[in-house]
Amino acid sequence: MPLAADIATLAPPPHALIAPLAAVSTSWKQIVVRPGDTLWDLSIRYHTTSSALAAKNRLHGGGHLLVVGQKLLVPGTTPSKAHSKAPSKPPKPSKSGSTASGTSGAASSSGSARSHVVVAGETMSGIAQRYGVSLTKLLAANRLPNAGMIFVGQRVTVPGTTSASPARAKPSKPSSKPSPQAAAVAHSKALLAGRSTPSRTTTAAMIRATALRNGVDPRLALAIGWQESSWNQRSVSYTNAVGVLQIMPISGTWASQLAGRKLDLYDAQDNITAGVLILRSLQRSADSREQAIAAYYQGLSSVRSRGLYSDTKAYVTSILKIYARM
Repeated sequence: MPLAADIATLAPPPHALIAPLAAVSTSWKQIVVRPGDTLWDLSIRYHTTSSALAAKNRLHGGGHLLVVGQKLLVPGTTPSKAHSKAPSKPPKPSKSGSTASGTSGAASSSGSARSHVVVAGETMSGIAQRYGVSLTKLLAANRLPNAGMIFVGQRVTVPGTTSASPARAKPSKPSSKPSPQAAAVAHSKALLAGRSTPSRTTTAAMIRATALRNGVDPRLALAIGWQESSWNQRSVSYTNAVGVLQIMPISGTWASQLAGRKLDLYDAQDNITAGVLILRSLQRSADSREQAIAAYYQGLSSVRSRGLYSDTKAYVTSILKIYARM
């Protein structure tokens, strides 16, 4: 999600990273093509290349013409030890009330592990903070090279800690009024739910066309769009970044100034226009393509004054990997 270049005092925002997890392929499995799927899309999802999928499935003419309902072979992955079959008998609870051995996943020396399912808007650093574990331990437990390689629906093994679950550690009286941020997120989701949104294939074409019109590398715009939302206009992060290119309200104001008109971030085309114009502005001011990518996430002033945060480095790495597969 882009930040205005002059906001140097803000810390990097929790980011909606929906990039594919790097996994080790050991076998092939069969899937059914869904609406909006393309060969390139599937290569990203299953950590391979379009040419490898085309060769395996004997697709000709580039292998990009897929039919809904078509069956394809894609790489499978080796199941993590964190998801091995649970014992037939539950472990006996200790005097403290916790189990003697961990739940699904390897237990740490300080407690038992648990499983967390990634939802839109979450990051590994955010999950680590939520459960009170270090990011390093969380990455190690899931064999991840960096914090950017997660996707919606992924099961993350959270190493055990001596503290209670963060959701239960400090019970408080239920509030009848949500926080301003939660209310803003709910409002955005409601607005987007009531609007028609383009398919993923159409969205990709819109990103490409908008980038070309504005002198931006379409492959880079597509890569950032995939990283931000998987080309999904209804995506809303818990920081209220919305749409295909995950534009926050303050960034939308900046983009509207660049466009010379009020942009509607809840409209797919305007959202894409906002992200592309911001990216173009950053590329013109940044010292390199990599710095512009980092600035889209962290803000250019912050990048120059503070350097790249660990999450920003992971973001840039993920973008470049996706870009290479375009």
